[in-house]
Amino acid sequence: MQIGVRLHDGEKLPLEELLPIIKNRGFKCGHLALTKSISEYSVGVPALTPGLAMYLRRLFAENCIDIAVLGCYLNLCTPDEEALAVNVEKYKAHIRFASHLGCGVVGTETGAPNKEYKYEPVCHTEEALELFIKNLRPIVEYAEKMGVIFAIEPVWKHIVSTPQRARRVLDEINSPNLQIIFDPVNLLCYDNYNDRERIFDDAMTLLGKDIAVVHIKDFVVGENDLTSVAAGDGEMDYTKIISFIKKEKPFIHVSLENTNPSNAERSRMLIQSIWDNA
Repeated sequence: MQIGVRLHDGEKLPLEELLPIIKNRGFKCGHLALTKSISEYSVGVPALTPGLAMYLRRLFAENCIDIAVLGCYLNLCTPDEEALAVNVEKYKAHIRFASHLGCGVVGTETGAPNKEYKYEPVCHTEEALELFIKNLRPIVEYAEKMGVIFAIEPVWKHIVSTPQRARRVLDEINSPNLQIIFDPVNLLCYDNYNDRERIFDDAMTLLGKDIAVVHIKDFVVGENDLTSVAAGDGEMDYTKIISFIKKEKPFIHVSLENTNPSNAERSRMLIQSIWDNA
């Protein structure tokens, strides 16, 4: 298990200054969302050149940090056709960039069939799932051409909301270049969190062979919703999940989420201790 962190959860510093700090905190990989992590120079589509990719690749290698995920979290199901076309081109640009960057996966969530990218009951319909599969297919075909892994992250509030729906997407696309980012907390909502052990078991059973990256965070329960927090600050028991990782995917990238500079190392040490005792 190689534990990392979202780079935009760290200090607001240039990557050249941030990566040594991340390394000194004991992290081995990072989740890189270009527009959230880099503000010193352009990272728009025209700037995603092989030269920039190779510069970043060298910078990360000098700090012994893998790029676990190149994040590109855009809505593939917006009804705005002009916006959809822009999003598709951004996905393709990130896939091309990833082919030179040497990252683990290009990662995304699975959208909503509205312009606002917000939850509504229609997200969980058959029609929304079919639309997502239709729009995802050419993206995965492009990833195949470029030799890049494209990974989707199931989230309860989005179209691919359950392990079962994720399995359906994998089976219908049927490509080795389409894999899964497994974020257990993202599969939960206020109405199902008490059933979380079954949900996590379903995810590991149905998706296990296709899980490329694991995201780790925790949650606390509010009046009508769940709030995501750093690992160790909520109700999660990661014992079974870490045991699964240790047995089935011992060198997988595991990225912490919802941390900050004051608690990231503590969360890393907690997850490492669970691994050591698994």
